[in-house]
Amino acid sequence: MYTIIAGGSGLIGRALTEDLTADGHEVIILSRRPERVRGLPPGARAVRWDGRTPEGWQEYVEECNAIVNLTGTRIAPWPWTAARKRQILDSRVHSGQAVTQAVAAAVKRPRVVVQASGVGFYGPRGDESIDESAAPGDDFLAQVCIAWEATAQPLDALGVRRVIIRTGHVLSRTGGLLPYLALPYRLWVGGPMGNGRQGQPWIHIADHVAAVRWLIEHEVAAGAFNLVAPQRTSNASMSRALGQALGRPAVVTVPAFVLRLLLGEEATILLDGQHAIPARLQELGFAFRFPTAEAALSDLLG
Repeated sequence: MYTIIAGGSGLIGRALTEDLTADGHEVIILSRRPERVRGLPPGARAVRWDGRTPEGWQEYVEECNAIVNLTGTRIAPWPWTAARKRQILDSRVHSGQAVTQAVAAAVKRPRVVVQASGVGFYGPRGDESIDESAAPGDDFLAQVCIAWEATAQPLDALGVRRVIIRTGHVLSRTGGLLPYLALPYRLWVGGPMGNGRQGQPWIHIADHVAAVRWLIEHEVAAGAFNLVAPQRTSNASMSRALGQALGRPAVVTVPAFVLRLLLGEEATILLDGQHAIPARLQELGFAFRFPTAEAALSDLLG
């Protein structure tokens, strides 16, 4: 038995693959360019897919234990033109539909499908603490997440356990948002963005991988889960933690209007956040290794 990871060549997919194979599991990574997926650990291999259909990998669904769908065009740092927004949406919807189609066509179906999403599902929510029961937002990222999650809905009727992971900013040494956040501090010009009160939900890459594996392995886990650290973190408190980890001040505020002029609608990623909390993970007993920003940043930047 093995795990299929769609989008397995990205930051999260690589980390999950390494963790699974280190424990003796086999992993099949679905990629549009498998010849470029290099440096895979023993027990993992890449298989070609077009990101839109089950063609070329349908046969592997018959013997897999789980499918983790992480596929989606990166949301940042490129400008959100109309064409880019369409690409962001389509890459997620088409891949999600392909996974559901592959499961529906299988004679022997996987036990669980883990479908990626984001805390952007909730839209900008001010100072409110958001658990998984909260209603969706209505901005662009919320609409993307709603459509993305809906692609997995038919799995319920197929008798396949469906898990939705609404992920915050994944902090890692090797990619994601952290290198961009840390750069101003390294140059001695770091500080809060806008008023700094906006929620900045985050999770250490090690906790993200551990949570995905926990959700795969525990049959009681189904439905939506916020994959964020339990610490309620604002942009200002994250800025202080970054400064502390790097031994730099965190006093240079970046005005909101500057970010909106530079990034346009995309500035919402930095200026309009959510205080998402991992209520369901904690209720079911998942334990975070890095529950605070100080602990996570000390590990990643110390």
